[in-house]
Amino acid sequence: MSTMTLTSYGSKVSVNQGFQANPSAVTLNRRGRLARTCVVLSLAIVLGSVVSAKAGAGTTSAPVAAGSFITVTVAPGETVWSLANRLSGGSDVRSLVSEIISVNSLASVDLSAGQKLRIPLK
Repeated sequence: MSTMTLTSYGSKVSVNQGFQANPSAVTLNRRGRLARTCVVLSLAIVLGSVVSAKAGAGTTSAPVAAGSFITVTVAPGETVWSLANRLSGGSDVRSLVSEIISVNSLASVDLSAGQKLRIPLK
């Protein structure tokens, strides 16, 4: 449905012909706007919780069970492998390396001199 508006300014007549912005002529009152806002916000919260739940779904780190540990101060030039080789006591060095990394929550195998590491005892 189109509308036509005639406006006269002195001797000049202006014609504005266009479409209505709201063709059904239904406007929301205050309660309707509040309901619409609540629905949009609740959907946003549900979507946000689903996204945040999926964000941590791929993590496989589990809490380490309490056990016996010794604390070792890293000397200059030492690596996780050299510490594990020295302290393995004849067991598999690779498993001890992975345990040291997981117990100390190391992001990489890089160590700095003076760093304190917890070594699990077998």
